[in-house]
Amino acid sequence: MEKMLSLIVPVYNEEEVLPESFRQMDAEMKKIGYPYEIIYVNDGSRDGSMKILRGIAAANPQVKVRSFSRNFGHQTAVTCGMDAAKGDALIIIDVDLQDPPEVIGRMVEEWEKGADIAYGKRLKRKGETIFKKVTAFAYYRVLKAMSASAIPLDTGDFRLIDRKVADVFLRMREHNRFLRGMSGWMGFEAVPVEYVRNERFAGKTKYTLKKMLRLASDGIVGFSDRPLTLCGEFGGLLLFLTLLGLIALIVLACCKVPFPAWLWAVCGLVALNAITLLFMSLQGMYMNRMYDELKDRPLYIVAEELNMDK
Repeated sequence: MEKMLSLIVPVYNEEEVLPESFRQMDAEMKKIGYPYEIIYVNDGSRDGSMKILRGIAAANPQVKVRSFSRNFGHQTAVTCGMDAAKGDALIIIDVDLQDPPEVIGRMVEEWEKGADIAYGKRLKRKGETIFKKVTAFAYYRVLKAMSASAIPLDTGDFRLIDRKVADVFLRMREHNRFLRGMSGWMGFEAVPVEYVRNERFAGKTKYTLKKMLRLASDGIVGFSDRPLTLCGEFGGLLLFLTLLGLIALIVLACCKVPFPAWLWAVCGLVALNAITLLFMSLQGMYMNRMYDELKDRPLYIVAEELNMDK
């Protein structure tokens, strides 16, 4: 039986880029030669994205659409597409054309050679601000240092995964999802496919600073217990500094050097309170994640589907 490919494309307020994005992605999938489906997941768009998707699906039976009742987030939208995918290999790509569709063919070649995962590795990021480049550079290196799982540097969610990898993904139903971290945690054979990331074809990025920070926290908290272990390390450091301060005070007292001793008490109290508040917030992040899982709500709600029975 001939193998099949599933292309998963999350969409959020992308009416400006959708027609050209579909044209390029569909052409690339045709070029590869396998039977394929393109699954768009409309993540609660408030512009004309869903109207455009209806038109594309009506004219192209290989296009399937699932539309959320509201915005559930990029990682959940990708999961929804994976839930619906029937392919032997699943390719995840954003709609904005920053990740070039022509790289998909190279990922398929690595899959044909036996790779379980072929992930896109960015050599260069065109059209992004210095702030975005610097924060992305720092974030991936902090994540690698703190995570117990191997998460490659300078990678996003643009990747191909084999069906057996997708089946493991779909058994992992946590709400605070970080797909590239989950992929690293599995330990399947992963091969990088290097490419230069393009500028957006049209429109503006939908990943606001708030969303990027949320994804960053999900990546660190979800795949590392390092923030919790830091509490003991800071406590030990504080104890060491307090001991040094005590020795200094004893030396000054023995040398009969006058000093306002209460300043040490005030500084020590402020430092202790600051550290206490910091780690209370970290514990709160972990407790919030447990609270989300205990609610056991569905990851998403689908309000409309198109071509899903084809």
